Amino acid sequence: MEIILSITVGLLVAIGTWMLLDRGLLRVVLGIVVLGNGVNLAVFSAGRLDGRAAAFVTEAGAPALAANPLPQALVLTAIVIGFALFVFALAVLKRSWELHDHIETDRITAVAEEPAPDRPAAAPTTAPTPAAATARPAVPTCASAQPGAARAGSADGGCT
Repeated sequence: MEIILSITVGLLVAIGTWMLLDRGLLRVVLGIVVLGNGVNLAVFSAGRLDGRAAAFVTEAGAPALAANPLPQALVLTAIVIGFALFVFALAVLKRSWELHDHIETDRITAVAEEPAPDRPAAAPTTAPTPAAATARPAVPTCASAQPGAARAGSADGGCT
């Protein structure tokens, strides 16, 4: 049984990784699901699935031959979180399909890099910006923090 589980885990992880490397976003999402199922099966199989009884705790304590419930709880939690992630990703893919009529990564990247039709193309981000455009206006500072040090009647309020 352990050999079959190990081969199944390996196949699920390999198929999920292969699907993650595709350009179509639907296959990427399905690859995440398949990869997650492979990892869940690996964690689940680490919990001693050799037909042991469930861990019913009595006054004498848990029996020595009881199965470990922690991997089962972790896998159940991972299944719920994975399903929520899958549904969210499908909603994002549906919205992308409505906006762009495709869900391929190269085409979405090309659309994102195009300038909007109502705006001119932006300047390259690597060009240096002029110092005057980025500098804040100069604020006069007083040479002395003493209140009596200001000259009365000066145009800058007593700061030098």
